[in-house]
Amino acid sequence: MEMNGEERIAAPRQLVWEALNDPDVLRECIPGCQSLEKSSDTEMSATVKLKIGPVSAKFSGDVTLENINAPESYTIAGEGKGGIAGFAKGGADVKLVEDGAETVLSYAVNAQVGGKIAQLGSRLIDSTSKKLAGQFFTKFNEVVSAKAAGA
Repeated sequence: MEMNGEERIAAPRQLVWEALNDPDVLRECIPGCQSLEKSSDTEMSATVKLKIGPVSAKFSGDVTLENINAPESYTIAGEGKGGIAGFAKGGADVKLVEDGAETVLSYAVNAQVGGKIAQLGSRLIDSTSKKLAGQFFTKFNEVVSAKAAGA
């Protein structure tokens, strides 16, 4: 599955970059996130509970930040296991471009799923993934814009 998108955030690029690397902000914005712990500057571990169609699963996994070009871009790669529900793995290239007082965040995601969730069909998985990405970026935009307005 591949997904591309763009989000315009009313905040300076440095603030958006810091938020993208802040486990507290990410924990608040990731749908279903139960825990997110930073183990180093480039590694985090997470537990996320999701419902995809009729399948509910708790995924535990690790996330690594690569190709870091602060405060412009990075690649985020991760893999999560959901027990009998299956697994998900993938990555995203994230870019931040200043546009006046705002920042344009663009992303290109590629992901693979296996196990029971893969049997649900690509249309359901794609639509759920787009919905979850939309929820994340809407919340992320709200949190970061509020921080910028309060600064």
